[in-house]
Amino acid sequence: MKSGIVAIVGRPNVGKSTLFNRLTGHRLSIVEDVPGVTRDRVYGECEWCGSRFSIIDTGGIELEAQDGMYPLMLKQAEAAVASADVIVFVTDAKFGLTSSDYDVADFLRKCGKPVILCVNKTDGKNKAAIFDFYALNLGQIFDISAEQGSGVGDLLDEIVLNLKESVEKEDTDALKIAIVGKPNAGKSSILNKFAGFERVIVSPIAGTTRDAIDERITCDGKDYIITDTAGIRKKARVDENVEYYSVVRAFSAIKRSDAVAVILDAEEGLTDQDVKIAGFVHNDGKPSVIVVNKWDLIEKDTHTAEKFTNKLKEDLKFMDYFLVIYVSALTGKRLPLILKEAERAYKNAHKFIKTGILNDVIGDAIAVNEPPHKNGKKLKINFTRQVENLAPPTFDFFVNDPEIVHFSYKRFLENTLRKSFGFEGTPIRLRFKIAGENSDNKKK
Repeated sequence: MKSGIVAIVGRPNVGKSTLFNRLTGHRLSIVEDVPGVTRDRVYGECEWCGSRFSIIDTGGIELEAQDGMYPLMLKQAEAAVASADVIVFVTDAKFGLTSSDYDVADFLRKCGKPVILCVNKTDGKNKAAIFDFYALNLGQIFDISAEQGSGVGDLLDEIVLNLKESVEKEDTDALKIAIVGKPNAGKSSILNKFAGFERVIVSPIAGTTRDAIDERITCDGKDYIITDTAGIRKKARVDENVEYYSVVRAFSAIKRSDAVAVILDAEEGLTDQDVKIAGFVHNDGKPSVIVVNKWDLIEKDTHTAEKFTNKLKEDLKFMDYFLVIYVSALTGKRLPLILKEAERAYKNAHKFIKTGILNDVIGDAIAVNEPPHKNGKKLKINFTRQVENLAPPTFDFFVNDPEIVHFSYKRFLENTLRKSFGFEGTPIRLRFKIAGENSDNKKK
């Protein structure tokens, strides 16, 4: 499996955003037939032939332009190129080879990274113009139509060919734990303590860690891959260059992890930004553990941890399944619990409940708390099953009418599943379908 970051660059109005939307499968970038629509960088994910990578759409590059937004767009494109592993250089067969294309080609040659030359809009009469672009001296040309989708598969094959093997291929048995949180919460100190040496720079200056750093460790005979990530600040405070892409890599590390450790600063307490970071992990469906660091610096009595936990329960109601531990990266106290609890959360995220037992539990719950009514119609749950091989744990409820399911009753059913089967440290998903819909083989 390969992974990394791919930047899509080129002069304005060559179809970069159309290609970006095609590769990600979502209309994340605005597409208009006027130059300069994409100004900020847009980030998305792509999966191809078992490999998953991040894609960045950038604003049009005009190296000679000195006015308007172009200098700012160039700065953003430069940051994208600096952070990327592979560059896709998009040109326009319909418009033809231009002096700006030569400028961009010269700019990209200096970056020292793989550059894939892509000639867009090659449908119809534009096909013959492809050969002109060999003058850019960037090797093989991939002719595509981003709008129609032709040639995109070959382009994706070439992208994957130029990406690096991810650590996951070599370490399939190692649990991958991403360490995330605000700047200066102690993430790098925790990684260094696990590694046994200064694997990453530790500084009181926020933003010291720029990249996602992987370190393989062994604890009690088990292998783990710990990924230290850049501190995630509020969007308004993120500098418009390298730090932006450091945060992108942090989110990418979360997506490729098996479990996530959300690091909080005990001295600061739970902040709004901590809640947002935890929310991202929750929405991404990742098992997680809340790690309260710098606990050695807190004046404590017998109820201090209890009060802090109650505060977490209040502010993290959307993920009340959380596991929490109190540690000190400075002294190393309780740090091994991060690994133990992350593994516990991961196992719960892959727990499977047999259908017979599941339906017995739901049947008893229904008998205790009668299903809701709507417009004189009563909800009837005919059958429930867990979807196999899907994390987070996902349960299909086959009912007479999904519209009758009220949020409060959905919450009741989720609480029933958690009370009966655990699932600590992981979100679970409940889906309500009309009875008979995709319910074949339901006796498994």
